[in-house]
Amino acid sequence: MTTSACATVAQVRFRELKSRIGLAAFVGVAAWVMAPSAWPLWWFLAVVATQYLDEAVFRPLRLNPEMTVSKSYSALFCTVTVLTVVVYAAITAYLWFYGGQVGKIFAMVQCSGGLLHVSLHMHHDRRILICSVTPHATFFLGLPLITAFQSQNWIELLIPVGGLLYMAHLIVAVRQSSLTTRVLREAKREADEHRRTAEIASAAKSDFLAVVSHEIRTPMNAVISAGNLLRRTRLSGPQKTHVSMLTDAGDVLMGLLNDVLDFSKIEAGKMQMEAAEMDVRERLVSLKRLWEPRARANGVTLAIVVAPEVPDCVRTDPLRFQQILFNLMSNAVKFTAEGEIRVSADWDEATGRLNVAVHDSGCGIPHDRLVEVFNSFEQADVGTTRRFGGTGLGLAISRRLAELMGGTLVVDSVEGEGATFTLTLPVEVMARSAPAETSLLPEVEGGSLAGRSILVAEDHAVNRQILTLLLEPHGCRLTLVENGALAVEMAAVERFDAVLMDMQMPVMDGIEASLNIRQAGINRATPIIALTANAMDSHRETWLAAGVDVFLTKPIDPTALVAALLDACTGERNASPEAGTAVA
Repeated sequence: MTTSACATVAQVRFRELKSRIGLAAFVGVAAWVMAPSAWPLWWFLAVVATQYLDEAVFRPLRLNPEMTVSKSYSALFCTVTVLTVVVYAAITAYLWFYGGQVGKIFAMVQCSGGLLHVSLHMHHDRRILICSVTPHATFFLGLPLITAFQSQNWIELLIPVGGLLYMAHLIVAVRQSSLTTRVLREAKREADEHRRTAEIASAAKSDFLAVVSHEIRTPMNAVISAGNLLRRTRLSGPQKTHVSMLTDAGDVLMGLLNDVLDFSKIEAGKMQMEAAEMDVRERLVSLKRLWEPRARANGVTLAIVVAPEVPDCVRTDPLRFQQILFNLMSNAVKFTAEGEIRVSADWDEATGRLNVAVHDSGCGIPHDRLVEVFNSFEQADVGTTRRFGGTGLGLAISRRLAELMGGTLVVDSVEGEGATFTLTLPVEVMARSAPAETSLLPEVEGGSLAGRSILVAEDHAVNRQILTLLLEPHGCRLTLVENGALAVEMAAVERFDAVLMDMQMPVMDGIEASLNIRQAGINRATPIIALTANAMDSHRETWLAAGVDVFLTKPIDPTALVAALLDACTGERNASPEAGTAVA
């Protein structure tokens, strides 16, 4: 008797307890109608008692399916099962002998139903199955045999013969059911193993991406920040070109890294959509402002056409909307050597959908490759990758984002004549709200941080130097430490206006350091800005739980960094450290 089989039986018997008692009540009433006496009542009470005895015996295994079933416990199962079934089936004898012709028929139907029930529900364990079937079979075959020998009417022997045929069919059905159950159980076990393997692989992939993101962002912070600092110095023409090449290459690498992280989040089902107001025309104008210089450099004109019926303000995810159009524009500019790129927007009032089409006059896509361009790491052909570069993730991510937003992204193209990518999104029309008085990034003045004391915890020497070069011109005073433990020590003895905290550091990481600073001391309410190469959503949540106010990722955006410091040093912090919000 296997533990899993017994546990399954225990669950089944408990699940059907009320049904068995209810059916017994019905049978008892029917028996009393056919043969009025006190016996059906006493039988019903005996059924209730044995059913609850059965439930009490099987309860430990039901509550703890992993418990070990000893031989004595197994014998108890079998004994109680036999007792329960004997009592339940005993009503058939009363009906057979005292219920007349109708009672005999009712008894056979009752007994055959009991056989069917126990056969299909108790087949998980062979011993319990035998214990359940034997009493029913004894009544089912024995009662007609007794009557046939008593009356010497041998024609009645056909009744048990028919019962044998019924039981033969039942055995076949039970064997098939048992086989099916074993196959399903094995399939479930394999599915669970595959699921566990997939979960382990997913966790390993997430860990790998987190490490890769951190290890790439940390040196790229130095490369891009150093390039931006070089741009502020006096450079010759060739030097300016070299610096531009350096920063452009850094931007491309960061774009590829962000694509991989976005794709990973989508595949893991962790990409979250947000809803906010968006000015459609303003968003498209910004798109033109960003891409027109690049298009013009290729000798291509860029046109934006917005239909009059397009609402001014809609509710959608502005960031992902912009990301999709950014990828489509990048694709159009990349593959268009001459002619025009046209972005058109129209509105379907009947369905409440916004349609944005990006049309180019580039090389186009072969008809047999139209579907494949949306596959991950897929481009039209190998030559495309060699000539234009890219990973082929941009369009794949864009389509998945469109689907997550409830929309579609399709392509129509004629080879040699260009391609048209059409984004269709369900949006909610909104009334335009009053414009905010603050801009996205406040204007940074050189002396606005003058005199501010800032604690910087950063284990990377180059990044500490970069932060010094970025912030000292603003007049702030920096205290640089190499790990979280030193940051906690400095925060205990000196009052700071803000703390810049890296996440991964030796001795003590940024999370533990932030928690220690928040617990007590003169800086428990000091704004903490996470400045880290860990850019995953889980990292953001961890930082916020530690009481961090702002979340900034590397490579450092100098303007965003100074803006965050200005806000931290001049704004009022919530009394509860955990109430801070994150911005990237």
